[in-house]
Amino acid sequence: MSEAVQAGYAPPTRPDQPAPGRRRLRWLVAATAAWAVLLAGLTWWSVRHDPPTVKEQRSLDQAGPVVDRALGRLIAAVGRDGVPALLPDRIERGCRVTPLDDGAELERGVAVVLAGDDVRQLLQRVADRLPPDWRAGVSAFDGEPRLRADAGEFVTVEGRSAGPGRVVLTAATGCRPVGAGYRPPAADAAAETAEAGRAVGRWGGAGGPVQVLAAPCPGGGTARTARVETAGGPAGTPLAAAFPDVDGSLVLRDSAEEYALRGSFAVLAERVDDRVRVAITSPCPA
Repeated sequence: MSEAVQAGYAPPTRPDQPAPGRRRLRWLVAATAAWAVLLAGLTWWSVRHDPPTVKEQRSLDQAGPVVDRALGRLIAAVGRDGVPALLPDRIERGCRVTPLDDGAELERGVAVVLAGDDVRQLLQRVADRLPPDWRAGVSAFDGEPRLRADAGEFVTVEGRSAGPGRVVLTAATGCRPVGAGYRPPAADAAAETAEAGRAVGRWGGAGGPVQVLAAPCPGGGTARTARVETAGGPAGTPLAAAFPDVDGSLVLRDSAEEYALRGSFAVLAERVDDRVRVAITSPCPA
C-alpha cells in the first residue's frame, strides 16, 4: 500500500498530541491567571505605598489626623493677631461616597476675634504663614474675603468672615467612607478647665459640662480649648467682671456682649440671649 499522502488530505492527530485549538486555550488560561496575580500584587503595593488619587481612598479615621494637624497649623498661623477658640467638631453623616455607599464628612474649626474689623488683613496674614505647598490665597467671594488652601490628602482649608472683627477657619474632609470613625485628639486641659470654672464662679452661677477640644501644634505640644456655657447675670452686665486684669494681658474686646483677652490664656466670652459662652484656650505658639 502506498504511504503517499493525497493532496488536500490532513493526517489525523495522534491521540497523545493536543489539538491546536486546545493548546491555544490552555495558553490563554495560563496568561490570564498570571495577569490576575500580577494585577493583585500591583494593587496590594499601590494601596500600601502610593498616595491617594481620590478622597474616597482615605476613610474618615485616616483623614481625621490630617484635619487635626491642619487645625493646629491654622492656630499657629493666627499667632498673636487674634484670640482663637476651638469650635465643636461637626460630623455630618448620610452623604454618598458612591451611588451604593453612604459616608460622612468631618469639619473642624477655630473662631478668631480681632482687635479691629479688618478681616481680610488677618486672613492674608494667616495665608502667608501657612506652608507653601498648601497654595493658600485670599480672594473675594460674594463680596467677602475668603481664604482657601489645600492641606493635602484632599483636606480643604477655608477662612471666612463671621461678622465684624471675627473670622472662622475650618479644615474639612469632604465625603469619606466612615471606616473606624473619627477619634478626636485627647489632651489634658485641667488648667483651662479650672480657669473656665473660676469665671463661672465669679458670675455666681453654675456652669454646664465643660467640653475640651484639642489639636496638635506643628512645633510640638497641643492647642487646647475648654468651653462652658452658664448664666451670665442680667443683660448689660460687663463680661470683664469674671476676668480680672492680668499683667501683660491684651484686651481685644470689652463690652456687655463680648469679651476677648490674650494673656496667659486666650479668653473669649460671648453673651447669647440670657446665657454666656466661655472658651479658655492655650493656643499653639506662633
